[in-house]
Amino acid sequence: MNDDVEKQNNETGGREKGQTGLIVYSSKTGNTRKIAEGIHRGLCRPADASQGIVPSIRLAAVEENPAPSGADWLLIGFWVDRGDGDQKTLQYLDSLEGCRIGLFGTLGAYPNSAYARDICQRVQDAAAKKNTVLGCFLCQGRIDPALTEKFKNLPPDNPYAMNEERMKQYEDAAKHPDEGDIEAAVAACRSMISTAFLGMEH
Repeated sequence: MNDDVEKQNNETGGREKGQTGLIVYSSKTGNTRKIAEGIHRGLCRPADASQGIVPSIRLAAVEENPAPSGADWLLIGFWVDRGDGDQKTLQYLDSLEGCRIGLFGTLGAYPNSAYARDICQRVQDAAAKKNTVLGCFLCQGRIDPALTEKFKNLPPDNPYAMNEERMKQYEDAAKHPDEGDIEAAVAACRSMISTAFLGMEH
């Protein structure tokens, strides 16, 4: 082993490229924080138990404004606000340059809806201005009760007024995120990272 490789191994604990990451999340009601913490737990499991290769992954709230220095990749979590990523996440994304970024988020709507796909695209476009985007994962999350009450009090002709379909959607959202969502988020994020660093296990 040459001196440069040995120095790099000493600095990274012998970790391969792609094993050092940063997870940043913005969360209003706790939904996105729950997903972020689940992703952190899932990805911190040894990638190769026989060799004891454990990824080095930091977890931070967006309010900490964590620097991406030393991270091979970033996973950034957001909550949906008025059809887009929340403002804190968008501001943080705008501050980044030259990073590999995977996105994950929570919303009250169904994650397989056209509305959700449009949101993913908007946030990916924001991240892609100065960075490489690895993908986007969305799952449902419980809606702020105060917001639900606000919708209930809107007049019937308001586009956000509560109706039977929207009430069913909110009732479904109240059950999320659950363990299945966390498992899906971990799998999606692992796939994003693997896409960027060939040779890592899915």
